[in-house]
Amino acid sequence: MANFTIKYSYYNMSGKLVLDMSGATEDFFSDTAMIGIGSAVPGYRFCLAVNNAFDFSFVREPESDVEYRPAKDQVHFFSLYQYQEPYSSCKHLLYKLQSEKKALLPEIKQLDYLWLVSGPTAEHDAHTLATHLRTMPEIQLAQIIEPEKLKNLNHLLI
Repeated sequence: MANFTIKYSYYNMSGKLVLDMSGATEDFFSDTAMIGIGSAVPGYRFCLAVNNAFDFSFVREPESDVEYRPAKDQVHFFSLYQYQEPYSSCKHLLYKLQSEKKALLPEIKQLDYLWLVSGPTAEHDAHTLATHLRTMPEIQLAQIIEPEKLKNLNHLLI
């Protein structure tokens, strides 16, 4: 993933410091492609199937899970699995998009997982992966997702 810095901050009308995350979002998603996946399989079984099918080693580190707070008294956790290709700059992030009560990306709430591929050949890799995913019995749907169509991309920032 690209390292990013917060490029802009400003004070709003009430005098509170506001961070402009647009630069961070732009940096994080440069050289990336996304695959939306429909699968009723639980996360650990899904990752096992993907690891076996692609000879990958996705790993979940619970401290890296995505924490989403839509309100002060609400918190939702979404599993995040990661894999770094050896001897390559290509990194893979696999997000579980559903918690018990909330969707991480409401605009694609019908999908169960989002696979983010990062690297110089991300678009090509994502198309190849999506084609192979469609042949797996655990998967009902695998489609390329255009980042421009997602309003809540910042929910994916890690």
